[in-house]
Amino acid sequence: MPIIKSAIKRMKQTIVRRERNVGIKKDIKSATKAFAAQPSAEALSKAQSEFDKAVKKGLIKKNTAARRKANLAKAAKAANVKVAGAPKKAAAKPAAAKKPAAKAAPVKKAPAKKPVAKKTAK
Repeated sequence: MPIIKSAIKRMKQTIVRRERNVGIKKDIKSATKAFAAQPSAEALSKAQSEFDKAVKKGLIKKNTAARRKANLAKAAKAANVKVAGAPKKAAAKPAAAKKPAAKAAPVKKAPAKKPVAKKTAK
């Protein structure tokens, strides 16, 4: 057991952080196993979301998460899982419905200065 006050505090912080990290890793593993057992778009999304959360909290590195997510996507493709992409934007409104842009006042330019003639030494 530590005797120094700061070491005692550090030990308490370490215990709390370890519990949090173990919980996040368990969530990743359970989501990945759920996808492996029953591949679906929803399970894939959940697993990828768990990887993103772990990266955000600094538990795993960004490229590690990217690699694991890519492997999940590859497995989803092999299992013929339809992955819902980004939602498409609605069709553009007709041009008549748009309000015309207000014209800005013309910008006045400062008059160009004439070059100063250099004095020559006599």
